[in-house]
Amino acid sequence: MRATWTTLTSFPPAIRLLVVNQLGVNVGFYMLLPYLAGYLRDDIGLSATLVGLVLGVRNLSQQGLFLVGGSAADRLGARGVIIAGCGLRAVGFAVFAVGGSLPALLAASVLTGLAGALFNPAVRAYLAQAAPERRAEAFALFNVFASAGALLGPLLGSALLLVDFRAAAIGATVVFAALTVAQLLVLPPHPVTRSGQSVGRDWREALTDGRFLAFTVALSALFALQTQLYLVLPVQAEAAAGTALAVATLFVVSTVVTLGWQVRLTGWLRQRHSRGVSIAAGMAVAGLGFLLPLLPVTGPPPVRALPTLAAALALAVGVMMAQPFVLELVPGFARDGLTGTYFGVFYLASGVVAALATTAVGRFMQTGGQPDGAAPGVPAGAWLLCAGLGLASGAAVWALHRRGLLAPRAVPAAAGKAAR
Repeated sequence: MRATWTTLTSFPPAIRLLVVNQLGVNVGFYMLLPYLAGYLRDDIGLSATLVGLVLGVRNLSQQGLFLVGGSAADRLGARGVIIAGCGLRAVGFAVFAVGGSLPALLAASVLTGLAGALFNPAVRAYLAQAAPERRAEAFALFNVFASAGALLGPLLGSALLLVDFRAAAIGATVVFAALTVAQLLVLPPHPVTRSGQSVGRDWREALTDGRFLAFTVALSALFALQTQLYLVLPVQAEAAAGTALAVATLFVVSTVVTLGWQVRLTGWLRQRHSRGVSIAAGMAVAGLGFLLPLLPVTGPPPVRALPTLAAALALAVGVMMAQPFVLELVPGFARDGLTGTYFGVFYLASGVVAALATTAVGRFMQTGGQPDGAAPGVPAGAWLLCAGLGLASGAAVWALHRRGLLAPRAVPAAAGKAAR
């Protein structure tokens, strides 16, 4: 923790604010979202189909509009888009607190999804531009505080649920309103560099950048694997241990490891290995971890849960190794004026792949079977799919690295002419 604090204080106030801000963003988000489906089903009385509709609208509003949010950050300035995103999320959560009709719930879902589509690429573009020589360190800190928020949010939300869901929604609204005010008062504007062309041409430039698209496809598995911390790993942990306490243990261990070692690990890898090697190794570690729950372990329930805990630990380490360097590399593909657009494309593609992978894993969980001797819970096919995604991603990144396709390149002549 001392290394994390020292690194944090070495950055200028704007970066410190955004890093700490991410703690608040995840606290507010996870105070509410993990409990939304239960509220819609049990308190509002919506059918499973309508619950899926409300949650799906939120996901679609966020994932589908990442590119819009990235372009807005490039053209309007990342500061304003970050503030707008936090403000919209405060409004959306407030609607969840006071509205119980289906139209109100759908409106709240759209607002909260749009808020994420604005905020996510904009804050990363701001960090990339504000710390051009220390991007990996900045994104490592970003990951630390995001992980802490993802742990604290559900704890605060569960405490407020002792009152009712609306108390949790109001609490989340207050968090995002406070973040909006803090950024209005403290976050300085960042110079806006124009791309020199229309939004459509900006999108075309990013979507036809072969190197960047290869990188994006290769790393989209990173987010697909991260989502398994909320799907296969909790299901397996509870099945093996026989208690929901095992699920909480997964999150605590993952967060504690990230808090204690993210900054040190990023610094160690930066000194000894290239970005491509670090990312490829991280994806391989994460992928291999998903093979551990297939080990036939016998004994009391806590012992049977150990392979799943080890898988969560491997996932956390793999993400710690790869993610800061992934986020450091994304702006390296973009020329001036397109950083937000490239982040938008990256998160749009990653979101689509994560959704497809989660759907496939869910299908395995419904129809797959366990081999003899395997631990109860998640079928083997789901674990093999996740492991395959991680290993394939690592191999793809390694190939890109060996071919020299991960290094920042000069502005293409055509793009330079368009900008002028």
